[in-house]
Amino acid sequence: MKLRVAGLGAGYFSRFHYDAWRRLPETDLVGVADTNLVKAGETGAPAYPTLPAMLKATSPDLLDIITPPETHLDAIKTALDHGIAAIICQKPFCSSLDQARNAKALAAQANVPLIIHENFRFQPWYRLIRNQIDSDAIGTVHQITFRLRTGDGQGPQAYLDRQPYFQTMPRLLVHETAVHWIDTFQYLLGPAQAVYADLRRMNLAIAGEDAGYVIFDFPGGVRALFDGNRHLDHAAENHRMTLGEALVEGTRGTLTLSGTGAVHHRVFGEIQQRCILEPEDWAGFAGDCVHALQAHVIAGLLHGRPLENTAADYLNVIEVEEAIYRSAHEWRKIEV
Repeated sequence: MKLRVAGLGAGYFSRFHYDAWRRLPETDLVGVADTNLVKAGETGAPAYPTLPAMLKATSPDLLDIITPPETHLDAIKTALDHGIAAIICQKPFCSSLDQARNAKALAAQANVPLIIHENFRFQPWYRLIRNQIDSDAIGTVHQITFRLRTGDGQGPQAYLDRQPYFQTMPRLLVHETAVHWIDTFQYLLGPAQAVYADLRRMNLAIAGEDAGYVIFDFPGGVRALFDGNRHLDHAAENHRMTLGEALVEGTRGTLTLSGTGAVHHRVFGEIQQRCILEPEDWAGFAGDCVHALQAHVIAGLLHGRPLENTAADYLNVIEVEEAIYRSAHEWRKIEV
């Protein structure tokens, strides 16, 4: 059985979605809707000017929403009104926690799976790190640190070549970017219990914050640090492969993620480290994580496997995000 997939949106990141759908043998891409019909047509799928027109013409099983947050709730309502069987929605999910709760409730009422396209946890290095933690390869984890260094945030032209709406987002670093690590840290460590944030706007040409620190408290006294600065870079030919560098530190050793996507393991007390994930020339985006997430969703829909990042689960990520902004505003630790 093949699932009929339709996409809403033909912006910059949509190319990775459509490429991945074409590489999945269980799916047929039957249409793309966008107000820019030329861009929609460039996907190679039949192009439609509106979501209702596409849904009526193609009767898809699955809708992939690849548009900005302010469009999500209306798109989900429209898809549910047309009897869609399943929905994937890009992150950031909706424009507010209330909207996200509403979207989740509407999908649950219609008994339609609603999965958030949060793909970073599907990057091969984080799947491997999770396996290493679960197998006790580094002992008891004390801390995870991620240093975001995208190198694309300097000057008045920042982001205009790829995602120009970044310039006008009132919340940027956390809402658009650090949200990936809210989810990834929780994938690796469990639910966050408290956060403390220090955020700042360095580029006055943009509306939102673009640098800062967020400290997370996790069960058992484990901490995580997100250290983000979109002005600075890291050692990588492709800064968008990992977007930065990570350390996962435990009582028996340390895992290091480099900008190439390689993971190294150093045993506690030793100097030398061993490569446990070699760099690859991955297809798609950042370790082909878009393809991995979409394959995961198809396996869930066709074969009944448990789904990660359902809207019900993802509400927690948005709650943590809201706590981070509240912490930065009030200059204090906030319990989640």
